[in-house]
Amino acid sequence: MATLAVKKKPSLSFWQIFNMSFGFLGIQFGFALQTGNASRILQTFGADVEHLSWFWLAAPITGMIIQPIIGHYSDRTWTRLGRRRPYFLTGAVLSGLALLFMPNSSMLAALIPPIVVGAGMLMIMDASFNVAMEPFRALVADNLPDSQHNVGFSMQTCLIGVGAVVGSWLPYVFAEWFNVPKTASPGIVPDNLLYSFYIGAIVLIGCILWTVISTKEYPPAEFASFHEEDKVEEKHQSGIAEIFSDLANMPKTMRQLGVVQFFSWFALFSMWVFTTPAVVDHVYHIRAGDTSSITYNNAANWVNVCFGVYNLVSAVYALLLPRIVRKTSRKKTHAFSLVMGGIGLISIYFIQNHYLLLLSMIGIGLAWGSILAMPYAILSSSIPVKKIGVYMGIFNFFITGPQIVNGIFGGPIVKYIFHNQSIYALIMAGVFMFMGAISVLYVQDGKKIQIIDKP
Repeated sequence: MATLAVKKKPSLSFWQIFNMSFGFLGIQFGFALQTGNASRILQTFGADVEHLSWFWLAAPITGMIIQPIIGHYSDRTWTRLGRRRPYFLTGAVLSGLALLFMPNSSMLAALIPPIVVGAGMLMIMDASFNVAMEPFRALVADNLPDSQHNVGFSMQTCLIGVGAVVGSWLPYVFAEWFNVPKTASPGIVPDNLLYSFYIGAIVLIGCILWTVISTKEYPPAEFASFHEEDKVEEKHQSGIAEIFSDLANMPKTMRQLGVVQFFSWFALFSMWVFTTPAVVDHVYHIRAGDTSSITYNNAANWVNVCFGVYNLVSAVYALLLPRIVRKTSRKKTHAFSLVMGGIGLISIYFIQNHYLLLLSMIGIGLAWGSILAMPYAILSSSIPVKKIGVYMGIFNFFITGPQIVNGIFGGPIVKYIFHNQSIYALIMAGVFMFMGAISVLYVQDGKKIQIIDKP
């Protein structure tokens, strides 16, 4: 049988890439509300600081299970909506519902302890984010030629940053600009946080719908015409068995990136779980157990502002990444970014004026912007095109795995080694960022491609 000539995948315009990535703004809007406020909500419902990481475990565990399955089946799905869009639309609806219910967990207090409901909603929310998130990563690799992968993932990172800035700052804006109550009775989530989660649900679903309506996907036959037929004979295996087979045979570059991801995401998990209690204790000097006073809520709202700043920095930095990569390399760019993140995290220990925390967020923002773009840009050039979805999902093991390890051991470390001083968890996170920076220099990134700054 004659082999058909491989067509060149067309480059997309700025607005096509923007529309294709716009749904990520909504996902990150909701994700920012989760990362900035889940510990605060769980503490409001009665969680002790050393147990916070255990409650957060539900999120990465569900992600580890769900993402490879979603990736595997999205590689093989074709519907009237395409193959990736049905998954992130479903994830958007489920995420929106979880955003509505989590801060209202106390409504079921007569039937189930609020802390149980809150932790359950955290699990459902993160599982839903995972259903929506990885198909977006695969969509970039599906629709863009190799020469635009850096631009595509940088665009996603920029929109992620914009969504996260607004989501992070919203509780503060409601409280300080619109005088929405920022305190409530013990065990009850304040109104400024409730309204933020409601708006987050609406924005998330709306942004996903924008991408679903405005973006097309290549039908299977046309998509196949852009790639050479795989030389490896396909094995007839069940879905789960094939996922494990793909896991065992992952490319070398992917294995090496797994080490980098372990250090990076262990650090990020520590930051998300312990920044609020660390700032409350180390910077504001608020006594343990105080979760309903105006001082505590001012501190927690300021953490949201800080998280918004690091996301704003990441959004701007993402636009610069393609040009920085062109001048250096993807590995050197990522290593520099992780070093800056480590400096930012460790510097929090030396700060007593809460305004100076904004300087720490600059370094963290550089790391976050690169973490969301560079590993995926390197990975997408090293995996088989017919397995983009499943390998993007399997790659999530290297994100959820370190979070699970941290979730299991982070709480006991804070309790027994750091004596419940959460600030030392942030110092540990900074050290892990440095280790990630060293390990990325040993990643094989040999595929030389032309980098296009502007689509």
